[in-house]
Amino acid sequence: MMFSKKVKLATHDGAFHADEIFAAALLTVYLKEKGKRFEITRTRDEDYIKTADYVFDVGGIYNAEKNLFDHHQPGGAGRRENGIEYSSFGLIWKKIGTELCGSEKVAEMIDKKLVAPIDANDNGFNLVTSNHEVSPYTIQDLFHSMRATWREETLTDDEVFFKCLEIAKEILAREIIQAKDGAIAEERVISIYNNTADKRIIVFDKNYAFQYDVENFPKPLFAVYPSRSIKDKWTAKAVRKDPKAFSNRKDFPKSWAGLRNEELQKVSGVQDAVFCHRNLFLAVAKSREGAIKLAQTAIES
Repeated sequence: MMFSKKVKLATHDGAFHADEIFAAALLTVYLKEKGKRFEITRTRDEDYIKTADYVFDVGGIYNAEKNLFDHHQPGGAGRRENGIEYSSFGLIWKKIGTELCGSEKVAEMIDKKLVAPIDANDNGFNLVTSNHEVSPYTIQDLFHSMRATWREETLTDDEVFFKCLEIAKEILAREIIQAKDGAIAEERVISIYNNTADKRIIVFDKNYAFQYDVENFPKPLFAVYPSRSIKDKWTAKAVRKDPKAFSNRKDFPKSWAGLRNEELQKVSGVQDAVFCHRNLFLAVAKSREGAIKLAQTAIES
């Protein structure tokens, strides 16, 4: 039985960052889907690098046609229209992301959510300005925590790199699934919105990820949908002013905060009301009609 020659992937050895971990994850997922056998070598040996089929984050050359994906050379390897420079992950994604996802739209969704932020971090591009003494915990922080400390002398960079690679492969695979399903949901969300008479309350038949789509329209204040985590319940949720911020266009009444069952039913007038979050962005009822009534009452309050 004949075996195909292994595809050789080369990246640098030593300390690692999220961009080359995800670059390796992307290539391995891509090559596996194509039925290719492959091996990853972490090295700075120039003679070996010249023999590799894919070279990323090392080598000082960006040439997509020759599968050379470094961005450390003078002048870098280009940047997006939004100003974020490409790292090795972004360069490879630009070449094969659409093919892997089967959709340019899905590939763009993943670039915005996952790829570009990792590229930004690797190139020192700040995405978040903090007014507090804490900062967001990033994927890079996760991978950094996996590295050996000064006391762990037996733990090698290669060993940790390949552990992190498995994590990155799972994240990438899940993000592709999420984006594909999200693209389908977007069409349905917009269709339901367009066919809704009173656009202050949008009622969905499924628990779609709606925030990023609905917030593009100025009228919606609440969305109602069947709960996935609580069986046989319906949720009414406030539409945020910004999907990434905790500020709603309309809160549920303050008098409902944290109330459950009979207490909430009494104050809201909704007989099957179950719960209202103390931060006033979500309320639950046993029926579709009850959840709609909670939203209507909140609007009228």
